[in-house]
Amino acid sequence: MHLVFASSLVPCGAPESGFEIANAAIVDGIERAGTTVSHIGFQWPGSSLNAPERTRSLGELDVKTDNASTRQKLAWLARAMAGGLPFASAKLRVLGDAAFRAALDEIGPFDAVVINGVGLAGAFEQALTDQPYLYVAHNVEHQSAAEAARQASSPVERFMYRREARHLRALEERLVAGARHVWTLTQEDRATFGLEGSERASVLPLVTPLSATAIPAGPRVPAFDAGMIGTWTWTPNRIGLEWFLQEVMPHLPEQVTIAIAGALPAGFPQRDKRVTFLGRVVDAKQFIRQCRIVTLTARAGTGVQLKTIEAFEMGLPAVATPSSLRGIADVPANVRIADTGREFGKLLAEQIVGHRTGSVTDLDATAFRASQIAGMDAAIAQALSAFRAGH
Repeated sequence: MHLVFASSLVPCGAPESGFEIANAAIVDGIERAGTTVSHIGFQWPGSSLNAPERTRSLGELDVKTDNASTRQKLAWLARAMAGGLPFASAKLRVLGDAAFRAALDEIGPFDAVVINGVGLAGAFEQALTDQPYLYVAHNVEHQSAAEAARQASSPVERFMYRREARHLRALEERLVAGARHVWTLTQEDRATFGLEGSERASVLPLVTPLSATAIPAGPRVPAFDAGMIGTWTWTPNRIGLEWFLQEVMPHLPEQVTIAIAGALPAGFPQRDKRVTFLGRVVDAKQFIRQCRIVTLTARAGTGVQLKTIEAFEMGLPAVATPSSLRGIADVPANVRIADTGREFGKLLAEQIVGHRTGSVTDLDATAFRASQIAGMDAAIAQALSAFRAGH
C-alpha cells in the first residue's frame, strides 16, 4: 500500500516543533504497518530533505507569522480575504491548483492521501480531496481560533481570529465528512467532530520519534525545583502560563525556584522573583532534566500536549492539569493531577519536597512508551484494514 502524506511541512532534519514531532511519530507508525509513505509539502528555507527520493517539495517557505514583516502579514491577509481561505492556509497558497496537481502526480501511483492537518488542505482543498483520503486532525483548530478571539486584546485581533474560526470550522467539517477515516489525537477531539463511537474514526496515542527518545546520559542534577517549556506566544500555551503565574504561584513557598523556557510574547513582564525566564534553550531535554518536577499547565486548546508525552517518556515526576493529560490513557505513578491553582500549588510543593528527600523519584518509562505505541499501532491497523476492505 502506498500513501502520500500531505502536510504543510515535509521532513527536513530532526523534528523540533510539536507539529513536526507528531508528524514524525505518525509516519513512523504508518510505516510500521508495512505501508510505503511519500511526502508532499513545503520545506524550511535552507533545509535538506530527509528522504528526497520519496518527497515532492513544493519549494522553500517560512510560514512563521512571528518571523514575517508587516508587509508580508498584510499580503497573507489580502490573499486570505480574496480567496476565502483561513489565514494559515493563505500563507501556503503560493502556487496554483494545476501546479499542485502536477506535483502530486509526479509522486506516481498511490492508494490514498493522508491529509495532515488543515494548513495544506485549506490551500489546495480540491486537489487533495479529489483523491481517497484519510484525515489527521491534530487539534480542533476552529476551537483554538475562537479561544484566541476571546483572549484578543484589540478589536482587529478579535475580528481576525473570529474570521479564522469561521473558516476553519467550515473546512474541518468538510474534511471530516469526506474522509475515509479520521485520526484524532484525543477522545475529546473525536467527540467534538461527532465521531465518538464511529468506526470511521480512531484515536492515535502519540510517542516521540525513535530519533528523539534518547535521554541524556548521567544522573540528574536539578538546578531548579520546577520547570516548564513551551512556545508561550501561542495563545493556548500562554493561557496556561498566565494561570500558573496568577493562580498557582501564590500558593507556593517563598524559597522555591521555577524555570520557564521557550519564546515569550514581546514585553512579557517578570512578575515574581522565584521565576526565571530562560527564553529558547539549546537542549530541551537537558533543560527539563534540570528541573526536579515538571509542571504541565494546559488550560485551553485541543489535541495532545507533546511536552507531556516527552516528560512521561523520560520518567520525570510532574504535576499536571487534566487538560495536559489529553490523549494519555495510563498516567505514570509519579504524576499528580490538579485542576485548581490552590490544589496545584499544594501538590507541586509536596512533589518538590518529596524529590528533595527521595520519596518522589524518576520512573522507568519503558512500559509507558510501549503502551502508547501499541495503541497507535492498533488504531493505524484498524484504519488501513477498513480502507483496504472498502477501496
